[in-house]
Amino acid sequence: MKSNLYEELKWRGLIYDNTEGVEELLAKEKVTAYIGFDPTADSLHVGSLLPILSLVRLQQFGHKPIALIGGATGMIGDPSGKSQERNLLSAEQLAANIAGIRAQLSHFIDFEREGNPAQIKNNYDWLGSFNFIDFLRDVGKSFTINYMMAKESVKRRLGSEEGISYTEFTYMMLQAYDFYHLNQHEDCVLQMGGSDQWGNITAGTDYIRRQGGKKAYGLVSPLITNSSGAKFGKTEQGNIWLDPKRTSPYRFYQFWLNAGDDEVVHYLKVFTFLTQEEVAELEQTVKDQPEKRLAQSRLAEAMTILVHGRDELEKVQRATELMFGGSSEGLTADLLATVEEDLPLTEISKEKFLNDGIWVAELLVSCGVTKSNGEARRLITGNGLKINGTTVADFKANVTLAESVEDRYFMINKGRKHRFLVKVI
Repeated sequence: MKSNLYEELKWRGLIYDNTEGVEELLAKEKVTAYIGFDPTADSLHVGSLLPILSLVRLQQFGHKPIALIGGATGMIGDPSGKSQERNLLSAEQLAANIAGIRAQLSHFIDFEREGNPAQIKNNYDWLGSFNFIDFLRDVGKSFTINYMMAKESVKRRLGSEEGISYTEFTYMMLQAYDFYHLNQHEDCVLQMGGSDQWGNITAGTDYIRRQGGKKAYGLVSPLITNSSGAKFGKTEQGNIWLDPKRTSPYRFYQFWLNAGDDEVVHYLKVFTFLTQEEVAELEQTVKDQPEKRLAQSRLAEAMTILVHGRDELEKVQRATELMFGGSSEGLTADLLATVEEDLPLTEISKEKFLNDGIWVAELLVSCGVTKSNGEARRLITGNGLKINGTTVADFKANVTLAESVEDRYFMINKGRKHRFLVKVI
């Protein structure tokens, strides 16, 4: 760990730009800083880990972090980095999203740490009481149209076919007032965020200066993309969420494990707490032994422990062995539930397996393991079928509930590479 936060962020590649004086500030003082979170869903995703971990790093270096949830601005939507206007959320959905995000943030930052406890704020607490006339008089008069149109996020939207609504156009003023409010009431002097927030952040520092507030600063990190330049955390299945109900821990683990050689070292710096020496050692393995994927394994382990805990890591590692040819011994229902989203799944009623059960060939055809009874016979006579780790040798055999895993699952192996799951309902 470096001697101060600025140096730590710099070697990790987390500084894209900052206002003048930030480096000296973080080297000499303990400050209060904030990062905003947009409550567009009831869970954060892996793209949110960069700002979350920035708050954690703030706290590690003795600074006071504030996580600001946009209960008010979330009703409008930030145009920064967006090609079109967001759908407006209902009050009920927004409340549910805020509750979900608040719970997740509590997992990462310490609200009871002695000396520099973290805080969570909701900007609806102060913006919600503004009426339109007061806001225009007290805040709007400080922003010229020329100033706002010069911001990159606004210029980009103005040049698009979609354009920008007045609602989103005012977002910059709302975020600037957030910074001013925290500056006045929480002695907050630093706002951090992604590089797409630079215009909004500097609007806040300018507004604070014009209002005669305390000196304020801004620092932004580069936006994280994958090796193809696409938005980080997006897959063919959609976002990789932090909520295990949205993205299973197994799929979360696999996301990090599949990082490319050209991106894994950057991810180790950005998303883990490994030291510079540890990252350098793993970087060398990428150069010398890329086939072993040691850096990817360490990344996946660190991220799964961070988000889901060590017990869940052990479970997903066992599931990974199972999925990629490992022994089927010791199967449990919890283990199979871990890979449920990642295998061809067929649900069959419990009644079908009672008494004499289901003829094995019928089961195979109904689950798409084989296309016909004849193919099922050839698979079985060739010793190519296993159910829950046991080779099936008798084409006439029936499969009963007694052979299931805890009355909930059957794991079917077709040869060495193909796996199917039957869920008993």
